[in-house]
Amino acid sequence: MSHELGKPGEFPYTRGIYSDMYRSRLWTMRQYAGFGSAEESNQRYRFLLSQGTTGLSVAFDLPTQMGMDSDHPLAVGEVGRTGVAISSLADMERLFAGIPLGQVSTSMTINATAGILLAFYVLVAKGQGADLRKLSGTVQNDILKEYIARGTYIYPPRGSMRIVTDMFAWAGRALPEWNTISISGYHIREAGSTAVQEVAFTFANAIAYIEAALDAGLAIDDFAPRLSFFFNAHSNFLEEIAKYRAARRLYSHLMRDRFGAKNPKSLLLRFHVQTAGSTLTAQQPDVNVIRTSIEALAAVLGGAQSLHTNSRDEALSLPTEESARLALRTQQIIAYESGVTNTADPVGGSEYIEGLTDAIEHGAQQYLDQIANMGGTLRAIEAGYIQGEIQNAAFEYQKAVERGEQVIVGVNRFRMEEQRKIPTFRLDPAIECAQLSRLRELRAGRDKKTVAESLERLEQAARGPENLMPPILEAAAAYATLGEISDRLKSVFGEYREAA
Repeated sequence: MSHELGKPGEFPYTRGIYSDMYRSRLWTMRQYAGFGSAEESNQRYRFLLSQGTTGLSVAFDLPTQMGMDSDHPLAVGEVGRTGVAISSLADMERLFAGIPLGQVSTSMTINATAGILLAFYVLVAKGQGADLRKLSGTVQNDILKEYIARGTYIYPPRGSMRIVTDMFAWAGRALPEWNTISISGYHIREAGSTAVQEVAFTFANAIAYIEAALDAGLAIDDFAPRLSFFFNAHSNFLEEIAKYRAARRLYSHLMRDRFGAKNPKSLLLRFHVQTAGSTLTAQQPDVNVIRTSIEALAAVLGGAQSLHTNSRDEALSLPTEESARLALRTQQIIAYESGVTNTADPVGGSEYIEGLTDAIEHGAQQYLDQIANMGGTLRAIEAGYIQGEIQNAAFEYQKAVERGEQVIVGVNRFRMEEQRKIPTFRLDPAIECAQLSRLRELRAGRDKKTVAESLERLEQAARGPENLMPPILEAAAAYATLGEISDRLKSVFGEYREAA
């Protein structure tokens, strides 16, 4: 058993980053949502807030994630499908109409276009009269995992890292309460990694961001307290609890011993968790409620600061309102009925948990050492090493499923011939036409000279050393579109193409 167990709220934070944990404050209950038009998503947010959600979490459609306006030729058929379509400040204004941004915490799952979406959000908040220094939330802004596991990148890695570090520097001054990055292991796990790989590759990415920020002249304690993380809650209950404990311990040592952080807040691993979408099955979808409950409980016992619970129907479609409410109720039952919040660390001292924690920490450190020997994360990504390790793990897992060694209830055992049909969400195809119409009206009604001048200033800033956020904000305020802003940056940084 590790000699570094300690107490909750004490270095190395194995048992939690706060001494009281949920006894003094529960985790933020977020429900990830966004679909179709800004108006429809706005209605879902209001519904979730009325049901007890304590933070909003925005899903954007693929064109928005890829820097394309809704009328881009490649956006046809994708507008509003996997999230809400946001092509301009006007769309963001509609998305948050009647929702006081000074009073809610908002997480935005956005990466390549994170700077643009944050600019839209800040301008909406400013228009509402919110105090920007108290604005609370997170942009995912984790571009490296896009090259590793997801694919919604636009620019090559080095140009992307410039945008990330510029956001760190600007937000550190303008938005001191905002989390400027949520370094994501979630998508790494969804792509097929093991628990050890999820921790290792997430921290490898974190190291790359920290080093880039230090190279840009930022001091570690000026930005480290606003770094946040995003992990998966998979189905192996005890392993997942140990994973979060190992991650906290590894991170606190990394920040203190490698980067010399002095501010105690720089040592704290603060993380959001989402239950594993990859564990949900289209077969017997009601069973997904049980899977999600177990995964959510692991996140809570592991000490998460924020949690999203997936809905039972997400293997079939976007969640219905009823399914989203049931997913939220799962969190509320854990919080208010299960009793696990009555003590800071319910599992601390378990011989099995502590042994697993040590093993995961050791395995993750071995990967980090290997990546360091290769010359760092960017080199490891460019060489395909990290991607290859994940692909191999995913292949081994799938072989175990096919051999029946890894049981998936309803899929390779305990199958039912007759499947009960459940109501699923249907997106109105008219939404895309309406979005294109609004975009045409916006372009016709704005001051074209102001837009052109702001975009020219942005391009000049990108060609020099100037921080990119002020000119992005200026262009956004002039109602330049997401695609126009992204294309100007692309003209300087280029476009990334994965090696064959």
